[in-house]
Amino acid sequence: MKKWVAGVIAATSIFGLAACGSDSQSGGGSDEKELVVGASNIPHAEILEQVKPLLEEKGIDLEIETYQDYILPNKDLDNGDIDANYFQHVPYLESQKAEHGYDFENAGGIHIEPIGVYSKKYKSLEDLPEGATILMSNSVADHGRILTLLEEKGLITLNDGVDKTKATLEDIKENPKKLKFDYEYEAALLPQLYENEEGDAVLINSNYAIDAGLNPLKDSIAIEDSNSPYVNVIAVNKGDENKEEVKALVEALRSKEIQDFIKEEWDGSVVPVTE
Repeated sequence: MKKWVAGVIAATSIFGLAACGSDSQSGGGSDEKELVVGASNIPHAEILEQVKPLLEEKGIDLEIETYQDYILPNKDLDNGDIDANYFQHVPYLESQKAEHGYDFENAGGIHIEPIGVYSKKYKSLEDLPEGATILMSNSVADHGRILTLLEEKGLITLNDGVDKTKATLEDIKENPKKLKFDYEYEAALLPQLYENEEGDAVLINSNYAIDAGLNPLKDSIAIEDSNSPYVNVIAVNKGDENKEEVKALVEALRSKEIQDFIKEEWDGSVVPVTE
């Protein structure tokens, strides 16, 4: 056993010296920085894949960790398992900070994913019958967004003076069609409920709609306007927003090359922002 351990130590030392020699000869390959970013599969991870070569030019190795839910990316960021995440809009980020005490910062807004109303049974919101059941996410941070959309489309009216980003079902002032709201579902399950013709209409976030093969612009019966304040951002732990790698990531995501990619790839279903 002692001979084996000694051999391993000796071999490790030799390889270590060889590696040091290799770095010096190659001009400092060890200077490359790694940046691990957690992201939803679509469109976030696909956009990040396009950014990889841009960051490589700056000596940054971008590693992408994909997630299927809205909870783990923030937990892993808080734990330090990832350096940043890219999946959530500003109101959700703020609600998560308030609920869990996360010390996160918004490093920059990248794009908007308009939320849409989908129905297998009706071709327009006007066709929805009295007492229609509306299925929506159990994410409270999305409720204000959904209710604002339904108000803009004339289905409901919210109480005067309410902060619409924080509106809840209790803030509905008028509901002429007596719509029923069912909000017990994980956001990722909503496309399947739509396919199964559950409820009369389903509110689906564009990332999950696209991931399920839906085209938000063509398949929805109503969709949020592109001037939505629900911008998807790069979130980091406080202080990390000033790191060189994070700044380079945001700059690359806002570059004309990536903006053009977003526009061409999703044709308006995902809208890039530059501010």
